[in-house]
Amino acid sequence: MKVILKQDVENLGRKGDVVNVAPGYGRNYLIPRKLALAVTASNLKMIELERKALKKKAEAERRAHLGLIEKLNATTLSFARKAGEKDHIFGSVSAADIKDALDGFGFEIDKKKILLDEPIRRLGNYAVPVKVTPDDKAEVKIAVVREEEEAVPAEDAAKIEA
Repeated sequence: MKVILKQDVENLGRKGDVVNVAPGYGRNYLIPRKLALAVTASNLKMIELERKALKKKAEAERRAHLGLIEKLNATTLSFARKAGEKDHIFGSVSAADIKDALDGFGFEIDKKKILLDEPIRRLGNYAVPVKVTPDDKAEVKIAVVREEEEAVPAEDAAKIEA
């Protein structure tokens, strides 16, 4: 059975695609949930008009997001953490930490869009992808540096030892 998707359906297609599905899946799942329409001449014309309007809107959004992508690519975040001998940090730098730091710079990025496979647990420089749109990603540079312990002044050290 051929259907026209009205919304993006994971592992099947995007809005406006004509896909071939099992008859039961189309009749009992996609069409009742208004995720798809049966293929008819009038439905094809309607979807084609919607697709053109959606394409214009998506292009305008993409142009708007290009500025955000450029700003994110130019952003470098620095995190100071206490670390052991072999550059393992105590704790980690997680997607929530990166989100909070980006919020401090005025970016409003959802934590789920920060594509960090696992928290950063070592000192060093990293490039973390951020999903801006389904097709476009930016890379934020992350520097995890050793936190310097506060040095005790010599006069205070003498008082502590005495």
